Amino acid sequence: MVSSFPVEGFPVVVPIQVRFRDLDALGHVNNAVYLTYLEVARAAYFSRLEPDWVGKGHFILARAEVDFLRPILLQDPVEVGVRVVRLGRSSFDMEYLVLAAGEEAARGKTVQVWLEGGRPTPLPQAVRARIAAVEGRPL
Repeated sequence: MVSSFPVEGFPVVVPIQVRFRDLDALGHVNNAVYLTYLEVARAAYFSRLEPDWVGKGHFILARAEVDFLRPILLQDPVEVGVRVVRLGRSSFDMEYLVLAAGEEAARGKTVQVWLEGGRPTPLPQAVRARIAAVEGRPL
């Protein structure tokens, strides 16, 4: 499900339901769970590129990083925005903004690699064009 609330600069925004299982002993979302929230946003983005992206998927996650800015609590409404910021030969970078109760809770970055036959392969022109269409700008 894609949010109807836009986050400036992020073409795909997804709402996240914080679950009790996401919490740590201090009562806020565990740091590792933030990566799952980014994954949910990334999957929504990929669905915009290709509805059956799992069946046709060639993307692997090569790198992930998160800057934690504030705790997320169980009752916080959470949204994650995602955008592509760089296209390389066979990889591309995505940036994420995690909002909790309208405040920045985290920022993230991932690097995805396009594979065919288990090896990095240049991003197909059709994929590049679909990314540019989702972004609404050339990359």
